[in-house]
Amino acid sequence: MTVSNAQISEVRAFNRDYTRRIGVLSRGLLESPYSLTEVRVMYEIAHRPGITAAELGAELGLDRGYLSRILRRFHTQRLLARTTPAQDARRRQLRLTPLGRRVFAPLERRSQQQVRSMLSPLDHSRRSAVLEAMSTLRTVFAPADRRAKVTLRTHRPGDIGWVVERHGALYFEEYGWNEEFEALVASISAEFIRKLDPARERCWIAEVDGRRAGCIFLVAGEAGAAKLRLLLVEPWARGLGLGRRLVTECVRFARAAGYKRIALWTQQNLTAARHLYEQAGFKRAAREPHRSFGKDLVAETWELELTRAAAAER
Repeated sequence: MTVSNAQISEVRAFNRDYTRRIGVLSRGLLESPYSLTEVRVMYEIAHRPGITAAELGAELGLDRGYLSRILRRFHTQRLLARTTPAQDARRRQLRLTPLGRRVFAPLERRSQQQVRSMLSPLDHSRRSAVLEAMSTLRTVFAPADRRAKVTLRTHRPGDIGWVVERHGALYFEEYGWNEEFEALVASISAEFIRKLDPARERCWIAEVDGRRAGCIFLVAGEAGAAKLRLLLVEPWARGLGLGRRLVTECVRFARAAGYKRIALWTQQNLTAARHLYEQAGFKRAAREPHRSFGKDLVAETWELELTRAAAAER
């Protein structure tokens, strides 16, 4: 996809504004005699004592000669100590000296105060929006070979509102579904909270590096059946196996809770979700054309017989 000049200008404008806000253009960062790079090197050594120069250079993407000059300056100023562990004479580990820690401590406090001053004038919603945007930037531009930390947890205050908002926004963006769908999700979510039986019902929130990236619900149905509902994976988190993991956890919990089968209602055009259900052993039981959410759709009911699946596993 071609990157437009307008998009380039927007990124450059952001860079100019942010570097001004954090004081990168000043003679010294955080009212100190040290540059941004020097403070960052000091930060890494302070928080990762024992790191080597090679590891530090790779982590920060610094030229070896440039880093060597910074470390030499720190050593001359008695801020840096180099030690060689007895078990590996080839490793020269870096640590701040007591003087180095005293020099770094006020820089750390000023940095924290700088961020606090930036965020404190913002109300809760705007502050959350800023932090969410920053998290998105870090995730999107993370190295391809970095393993993201994926976790599943149960819901907590704030999650249900997120579930409703993300379903409404995402299904409008990707499928053109109108606000009727968001209203349906809100109704399902509200009923889940009102009638929640923690022993037999659950909502899971998937997080990637601490950021909400997906969800799924299991609720009680009729005649010993459970219902799988509201599966969602954020576009930026697809490809990490979140959908499969959410469905697998949902099935595991349903089986442990004593359900005989799981049913779900989906649409024919939701091919990625249907593929996940099929992989998990669900079978399509019915289909019916209908008009909902401002679109002509084909609804499908899928079912998974848990007793039969358990017997097959044995």
